[in-house]
Amino acid sequence: MFATALGEDAELRPLNPWHAEEFLGNLDRAREHIAPWVSPSFVATDLDGARHVLQRYADRWARDDGGIWGIWSGGTLVGGVLLVSLNAASGVCEAGCWLEPAAEGRGLVTRAVERLIDWVLVERGLHRVEWRTNAGNVRSIAVARRLGMRRDGVLRETLPGPRGRVDLEIWSVLAPEWRARRAGTGSH
Repeated sequence: MFATALGEDAELRPLNPWHAEEFLGNLDRAREHIAPWVSPSFVATDLDGARHVLQRYADRWARDDGGIWGIWSGGTLVGGVLLVSLNAASGVCEAGCWLEPAAEGRGLVTRAVERLIDWVLVERGLHRVEWRTNAGNVRSIAVARRLGMRRDGVLRETLPGPRGRVDLEIWSVLAPEWRARRAGTGSH
């Protein structure tokens, strides 16, 4: 996957360590908005930190156990999608996303995650894509629902949060469900 159109003037493409300055700018615009929902290790605060995050995902890509792609709109990096993990042997991966507030409401994340799921389940042949989200993240849960994912359950008080421990919801889609959805025969 080199570059994929996500609609008018938006595209999904690999996000590499040499994009660190753009990535840091995106994080600066999104920081307060995404901080409650993403790992603190993801939200870099300086150029070296941004480079480190992107290098970590480049290394995961090289090991075939993860990856990261940016969403560019109007030539500006506004967010992205990632494979937090990918285990080809078990056929399971975890997908995630982030987006700055100015780019919300245009379906960019939904289309980007849809392309990522297509690649993972159809092209790579994995069996299950997981979506793990803070139970209070209604926008993330809405993406999971729009993509036909099913809620597997809740891990109660599994993560520390600024106001106490938080629940983590697990959503997933299986390859047969995804193929049926793409063929228009799914029940979602």
